[in-house]
Amino acid sequence: MMPAAPLATLPDDAAARQRQELVRWFMRRHGAPASALWSAADEQAFQQWLGSLANRQAYARWQADWALIDAMPPAAADRLRAMAEADLAAQRAAAAPPAPGRRQWLGQGLALAGVAGMVLGSGWLGWRHLQAQPVFAQAFSTRQGQQIAATLPDGSTIRLDTATTLQVALFRGRREVRLAQGQAFFAVAADARRPFSVMAGGAVVTVLGTRFAVRYTPGVPGREGVEVAVEEGRVRVARGEPGGGAAQPFELAAGQTLRLPPGGADPVPGAVPAAGVAPWRSMPLSFSDVPLREAVAEMERYASLGIAAIDPAVAGLRLSGTFDPRDPEATRRLLARALPIRLEDSAQGVHVRPVR
Repeated sequence: MMPAAPLATLPDDAAARQRQELVRWFMRRHGAPASALWSAADEQAFQQWLGSLANRQAYARWQADWALIDAMPPAAADRLRAMAEADLAAQRAAAAPPAPGRRQWLGQGLALAGVAGMVLGSGWLGWRHLQAQPVFAQAFSTRQGQQIAATLPDGSTIRLDTATTLQVALFRGRREVRLAQGQAFFAVAADARRPFSVMAGGAVVTVLGTRFAVRYTPGVPGREGVEVAVEEGRVRVARGEPGGGAAQPFELAAGQTLRLPPGGADPVPGAVPAAGVAPWRSMPLSFSDVPLREAVAEMERYASLGIAAIDPAVAGLRLSGTFDPRDPEATRRLLARALPIRLEDSAQGVHVRPVR
């Protein structure tokens, strides 16, 4: 890779002259109807002006600053323009009057030159600081067996399952949720200006407005990865952080699921089961051909079953049925009836062993 060209520097008087020329060129190309103010001869002269390295670099910086101003909230941009007008009033008064018909847009161009300078200085730093501050931030968590629902200031709602921890931050240009563990169901209020992202286990789920569930339970056997299920709308799922430019993001529509296994293994697409995208929203829990060890770990997210250990000889037995872990004694009895296992009491708790 070739090294980048160093930034050209100019003496103060030359820099001031360059700035004036830059504003005039830019405003002639972008600040007024091209048919009236731009010609082939103008383009040729402009390209000749760009032949200077210092001019090219200054013009590129100006274009970038202009884009940043356009991206500002209207109120913030208006404040910067007003401040720039006041700062440059004396300069405009002393300057030679512009040609008839161009007075208004050239004055605006000089004012925006002041805006650009402020963007590069304290104004831009202040705006960036403002954009980086959330307008709302709150942490939510549930204990074992607890579920809660929360409505966010933007109108979105979140339903947290048991043993779930997440943080919400709403910014002026984006909305973010960081799911540390557990699972949650999201009903996102549509806002095309502020995408909604859920980050969990090295994955990011991005939407504008939809209904979906995200699960990240690294402590549950067989469910350690990130799982996404869409009830309504569409979502994009990728590994990394928002804006990270993942090579192959996945687009999910309503009725589709995606599991991202830990360790970077290939994603596993699927379909939403008949029970829905978040069956945990109502008890009891249903299992279909699930290993006993995994089913017990899932039930114990909601309540302790009093099971101290599961013999490896029976841990892989497949379990199907409906259980309410909030009643541990009834759940243990149902397990003993559903599978060839026996339950032995001990000082440490119940041991699950094979039938003799």
